[in-house]
Amino acid sequence: MLVRLARFFGSKAFLHSTFWALLYLFNILLDDMRFGIWFSLVENFFDIIFYILIVYLNLLVLIPRYLHDNSFLLYSFALIVSAILIAPVNALVIYLVNFRHPQDQIFISGNLQIYFLSSFFIAGASTIFKIAGDWLRQQREQIKLKQDSLMSELKFLRSQINPHFLFNTLNNIYSLALIKSDKTPDIILKLSEILRYMLYECNAPKVPLEKEISYIKNYLALEKLRLGEDTRIEFTVEGPFEQVEISPFLFSPFLENAVKHGVNSVIENAWIEVKLIVQEEKLFFIVKNNKTDVDLRKQPGGIGLVNVERRLKLLYPDNYDLRIENTLSCYKIELELNYNMN
Repeated sequence: MLVRLARFFGSKAFLHSTFWALLYLFNILLDDMRFGIWFSLVENFFDIIFYILIVYLNLLVLIPRYLHDNSFLLYSFALIVSAILIAPVNALVIYLVNFRHPQDQIFISGNLQIYFLSSFFIAGASTIFKIAGDWLRQQREQIKLKQDSLMSELKFLRSQINPHFLFNTLNNIYSLALIKSDKTPDIILKLSEILRYMLYECNAPKVPLEKEISYIKNYLALEKLRLGEDTRIEFTVEGPFEQVEISPFLFSPFLENAVKHGVNSVIENAWIEVKLIVQEEKLFFIVKNNKTDVDLRKQPGGIGLVNVERRLKLLYPDNYDLRIENTLSCYKIELELNYNMN
C-alpha cells in the first residue's frame, strides 16, 4: 500500500495536477473578487483550462515535432500561430462569462493582445522548463552511467585476482609447509587478508586509506616471498592517513606494473621503492623500480595504467596529476591527488 502511494505521489500525473491546482489557487488569491468568489472561481477556471491547452499542445506536439529536430524557426512560427488561434477562443469564453458586466466585455474585446501574450508567455515558460528538465535529466543519467561504469570496473577488478600471483603464492605456501617453516601461518594470513579485502571490504565508492595501506603491505610481502631475499622492496608511509578515504584499488596497477615490467625482468639487484605521503588535503603516491637496459619505446606502461588514468579522470577530475619518468634503468610513477575535493 505504501509503495503504491509513493508511486502515485511521485507520478507525473500527480505532480502536473498539483501544479495546475496550485496555480489556480494562486490566481484566485490574486483576484480582487469584485464580483464575488463564485465568479472568480469560474473565470479563473476557464483561464486555467486554456493555459493547460496551450502548454500541453506545446509539450506534446510542438516541441517533439519541431524543436527536437532543431527547427527552431519553424517551432517559433508554430508556437505563435497556436497562440494566435487559442487566444481569441480564450477571450470569447471569458467575454461570455462576463455577460453581466458590459464594461469588462468592452475591455476584453479591445485588448485581445493580452490573451495572445499570456498564451505565448505561458507556452514559452513551459518550453524553458522542458529544456531545463531535459538537461537536468541528461546530467543525472550521465552521472549514473559514470557511477555504474565505475562500479562495474570495481567489480571487475575485485573478480580479477591475478591467477599467476595466486598460483605463485600458493606454491610458496606449499613449499614452506613442506619444510615446516614458521613463516607459513603469517603468509596464509596475509593472503587471506588480501582476498577478504578484495571480495568483501571494498564495496563502497571510497574506502579508508588505512585499508589500502594494509593491502599494499600484504601484496608486497607476498611478492617479496616469491621474488626472494635478493629483491629489495621498500614501502614507507608519511603523514596522518587515519581520516583519509580514497577509491579502492587506485594504486594496484602501479604496483603490478612495477613487478611485471620491472623486477621480473631484472636478473639481479632488483628493487622497488614505494612511498605514500599525506599532506593536508593532498596525497602523493610514488613508485620507483629498476628495469633492464632496453629501448625506452619498448618499456610498456601496461593496460592497467591506462585504466587507472581513466578512473582518475572520472573520480578526481582536475584534482590529480600523474607523472611518469622512464629512463634506461629506472621507471618512476608519481601520483599527486587532492583526495578531499568538494
